[in-house]
Amino acid sequence: MEINVLLLLALLTRLLLLARGFPKARGHLPPGPHPLPFLGNLLQMDRRGLLKSILRLQESYGDVFTVYLGPRPMVLLCGTEAIREALVGQAEAFSGRGKIAVVEQVVQGFGVVFANREHWKPLRRFSLATMRDFGMGKQSVEERIQEEAQCLLEEMRNTKIYKNLKEVNTFIAHSVEEHHKTLDPSNPRDIIDTYLLRMDKEKSDPNSEFHQQNLIFNTLAHFFAGTETTSTTLRCGFLLMLKYPHITGKRICLGEGIACTELFLFFTTILQNFSVVSSVAPEDINLTPRENGVFKLPLKYQISVLPHQGY
Repeated sequence: MEINVLLLLALLTRLLLLARGFPKARGHLPPGPHPLPFLGNLLQMDRRGLLKSILRLQESYGDVFTVYLGPRPMVLLCGTEAIREALVGQAEAFSGRGKIAVVEQVVQGFGVVFANREHWKPLRRFSLATMRDFGMGKQSVEERIQEEAQCLLEEMRNTKIYKNLKEVNTFIAHSVEEHHKTLDPSNPRDIIDTYLLRMDKEKSDPNSEFHQQNLIFNTLAHFFAGTETTSTTLRCGFLLMLKYPHITGKRICLGEGIACTELFLFFTTILQNFSVVSSVAPEDINLTPRENGVFKLPLKYQISVLPHQGY
């Protein structure tokens, strides 16, 4: 019994010493709430409303402050001036991307979306140049988007189910194999062909970023960077239309470059063919987004799409 009491006292003493010494690990980090050993500031954060917790801390500590999620410190930037200074004024220092646990096991730091610094730069240059070569920002890309919009209409009419991540990854790997078999160096058909040619050109360079893994995940990154952004914006847009039906069909620029063109054509194509209605009264529709650890998404809602007469 005495041994158990001594062990308990030793543990409590150790925890008190950790609690006193823990803030010293801050070094030159910005101020913030006092963290607890092991837990950090987790008990001060509302997991159901993380943004509200952050805004409350901003009122106390300013636009730049430190919180501990467990033993790991994180510096948070709040407000346009602080964000502009970091992402524009010190763009090179803040150009890295933190690891996102829910996707890291799959992507392993490959692909233009999740690569960092020296690994990211050549992939970004390659992606921008190739996308411009294949029509980004030109009239020809609108025709392809209109083709995809017609495919979306067919999907909506047939109510088919989207594929999951592993199926998409398998499809990309299969597509890469087919591209490799039918590759014509004098006539690249798309970004996969162009990437394969770059791989062959740099195959003697052991430090090249153009290898098979990056090809798979770079293609996957392009796929989701377009489809996830577009689908989320469309869902938000239709939710706004349901809440404010009197503004349905008005033309609003929702993005830049290809995203603007893509969203506009998808919206207009759908609205030309369908009416959107909800069983919920507009005033009862909740526009508060939910957080899933990676994105902010609209809450799940039900929408009915009714074909216009004659379609």
